[in-house]
Amino acid sequence: MRPVVRLAGPADMPAVFAVRHVVFVQGQGVPQDLERDELDACAEHAVAVRDGRVVGTGRLLDGRTDESGRLVPGTAGTVGTVGRMAVLDAARGSGVGRALLDLLVATAAARGRPVVELHAQVHAHGFYERAGFTPYGEVYLEAGIEHVGMRREL
Repeated sequence: MRPVVRLAGPADMPAVFAVRHVVFVQGQGVPQDLERDELDACAEHAVAVRDGRVVGTGRLLDGRTDESGRLVPGTAGTVGTVGRMAVLDAARGSGVGRALLDLLVATAAARGRPVVELHAQVHAHGFYERAGFTPYGEVYLEAGIEHVGMRREL
């Protein structure tokens, strides 16, 4: 069964955080206090639901975030930042991540954002390149994991 991909509502947030905990904290060793941040409250979240269970998630922020994950002042309305893309192991390779990314990019476009950026884990940069994103800048560490900035003009 193909998952349903949609924007999340308040009732989805416990499942969003549960998926991110499994993927980032348990799977990649990201400290819990870095995985969840104050930006979750102002982000638009997306979920992929299969058989009544959230199997993937991502978020969209209004504005650019820097390498430490803080919103850059003055960038709201000029760029959207996709982040916290997480898909449970059992759902990987089935198009869930791409469907989530496409929804978040479409949401940014519908809101008039001319550019979408993200911080890609280096091992996943090919996934984002296939979705039209181009790397920029140097590789850097975020939460102890190598990342590269990527952007897509809309």
